[in-house]
Amino acid sequence: MSKVLVTGGAGFIGSHIVDLLLENNQEVISVDNLSSGHNLNNKTKFYKVDIRNKDGLEKVFKENKIDFVIHTAAQISVSRSVREPLLDEEINIKGILNLLELSKDYKVKKFIFSSSGGVMYGQTKIFPTPETVCPEPLSPYGIAKLASERYIIFYNKEFNLNYTILRYGNVYGPRQDPNGEAGVVAIFTKRMLKDMQVTINGDGKYVRDYVYVKDVARANVFSLEKGDEEIINIGTAKGTDVNELFNELKELTGYKREAVHGPPRPGDLRKSLLDISKAKSVLGWAPKYNLNEGLKETVEFFKNVL
Repeated sequence: MSKVLVTGGAGFIGSHIVDLLLENNQEVISVDNLSSGHNLNNKTKFYKVDIRNKDGLEKVFKENKIDFVIHTAAQISVSRSVREPLLDEEINIKGILNLLELSKDYKVKKFIFSSSGGVMYGQTKIFPTPETVCPEPLSPYGIAKLASERYIIFYNKEFNLNYTILRYGNVYGPRQDPNGEAGVVAIFTKRMLKDMQVTINGDGKYVRDYVYVKDVARANVFSLEKGDEEIINIGTAKGTDVNELFNELKELTGYKREAVHGPPRPGDLRKSLLDISKAKSVLGWAPKYNLNEGLKETVEFFKNVL
């Protein structure tokens, strides 16, 4: 049994990783400031700590001999990062530097980082996009993710800290915040189940690689033993535009209205689609859920909580 620290352990992605680690008989220490995530698993040892608070984080490392760090805690909104780049930097860059310093000082075996394939590659023309494409992030959020990756590689080269970096597509599923700015599946599902108007930004022909959160959790657990010193896309290599997503959810929820189209969001990529060949060959990972299966589970979850 290993001791695994999950930052953002009460959040959307982090809580699913925590659940799967526990199913796999790992000892889990969870850190979260509870600012947005409230999905606490009572089988973990929990610390209410903000990742910007290095002294608070050090208490966690001192009291537990941590083998692995899985870092999911973040400011997650691209649009908020555009409005408040200093806040995004403070959380997403200062936070990871605190964790890397402590991981180095307390001899952590491996650091697993939740990065983003959705924002990393910018306006590329190569689809599905492999990890070899030069990153061109267009938002402070994406820039912070790229800087974080570079810091991780520095700590590996300088201090021999092992790592796996996972670049996610558009993650969706149960527990995603339907009231935030990120997470179109959760936002649409809530509005449909409450028979509220759904607004699609622009023409809705924005293609994304939607990957189910339980598949993302599996990729993190696989990374405990595989993928050393690798950057790996985690997606489906299948594109769905927002109009298609709306129609899928409309059918699953029984929603009767048509969507209205609002103005496009500035800076939105027209297409993001990830090549997952490396995930298959290096991690032995492939998604188990297709979009319809994942959306069905997501809708059932929101039916119960709403």
